[in-house]
Amino acid sequence: MSVKLETNHLVDKIDYASYQEAVNKVSAIIESKSGAGNDYLGWLDYPVSYDQEEFARIQKAGQYIRDNFEVLVVCGIGGSYLGARAGLEALKGLRPNDKLEIIFMGQTFSSDYIYETLEYLKNKKFAINVISKSGTTTETAISFRLLKEMLEAKVGKEEARKAIFATTDKEKGALRELSTKEGYETFVLRGDIGGRYSVLTAVGMLPFAAAGLDIVSMMKGAQDAYLKLKETNIEENLAYKYAVTRDYFFRHNKPVEMFVTYEPRLVQLGEWFKQLFGESEGKEHKGLLPDSCTFSTDLHSLGQYIQDGSPIMFETILFIDRPNHKVEIPFDEADLDGLNYLAGKELGFVNEKAFEGTLDAHVNTGKVNNIVLHVEQLKEYQLGYLFYFFMKTCAMSAYLLELNPFNQPGVEVYKKNMFHLLGKKGY
Repeated sequence: MSVKLETNHLVDKIDYASYQEAVNKVSAIIESKSGAGNDYLGWLDYPVSYDQEEFARIQKAGQYIRDNFEVLVVCGIGGSYLGARAGLEALKGLRPNDKLEIIFMGQTFSSDYIYETLEYLKNKKFAINVISKSGTTTETAISFRLLKEMLEAKVGKEEARKAIFATTDKEKGALRELSTKEGYETFVLRGDIGGRYSVLTAVGMLPFAAAGLDIVSMMKGAQDAYLKLKETNIEENLAYKYAVTRDYFFRHNKPVEMFVTYEPRLVQLGEWFKQLFGESEGKEHKGLLPDSCTFSTDLHSLGQYIQDGSPIMFETILFIDRPNHKVEIPFDEADLDGLNYLAGKELGFVNEKAFEGTLDAHVNTGKVNNIVLHVEQLKEYQLGYLFYFFMKTCAMSAYLLELNPFNQPGVEVYKKNMFHLLGKKGY
């Protein structure tokens, strides 16, 4: 099993059997695609229904980008970049030293960030993967306009065409129209899959392929999750058990979920997690507030609050049992730092003991409920499984709250206000 769920570290005792009837009803709604927002459930069977011809083109384009460019700029915002960034950092690490560097634009209005990125690209041979269903998402559209202008001035329109890859709607929208006009290679962001559920589509898979990752193995992990997580029995379906646990805490005055990892390379996975659950559940004055932190780093900042502060949260820990690399602590003759008692031990062992000691402190002393998700080792297969696991959890969680998991009406309000202040016609 790719994900192991431990609920034996909960201070509260949850009657899971009492949830079974509700889970059965919601599961039937999900599997039949008949609930609120059902026109955005295309992700549900995507691991077994995806376009294999396009998948092959993704592999080919990814290799072309690796062979011909120094940098790939992924230009998108929200679900159009968070999943890709999370997966790249989780699997490649924070200092990958790869032949192809992958960086991000289109997720901010910050003039400093965009200026610094454009300056960095001046002397680089770069390609662009612009990701937008409509092509008019403001942050992304501004960045793409700047990148496109820079690339065309640098290499000419003909060469620029070969270096721009668009992931967009199959038939309509400004980016689709531009791509057809200019002759960009395009990949489909399906109309029945929302951005935050799109990481297993070309949105994530093209950057992953360009990074040299095994996207076949990643999709196999998602396929196995799809099959495993169709089960309705709460004790057998760990995504549903996790969803029920989250629902229980929302209804019992624990409105904050702290998503915890022990690996800096998983920081962006926490950011993806926050968007997935925050945008799916934060409606009608309901939903848990998803937050994230990285231990042991944040034990020296947030740790005090989690242990002894306002009792408003529970923790969900994602722990990777086996790190990819081994680092042994050396012996030092002087031992001025007093670390010789650890000499010969691996840092993975120390990290594990920090996890176990913190878990004990938070649960048994701090009385903080802890859910633990174990993954033996994080490779492409396991990450594909995890992505699907969290999406299935999120659908069940939102439907248990009688919410539409796939819309984001609150987000539209700031856009209207911003457009009005900017003087956009019609606002």
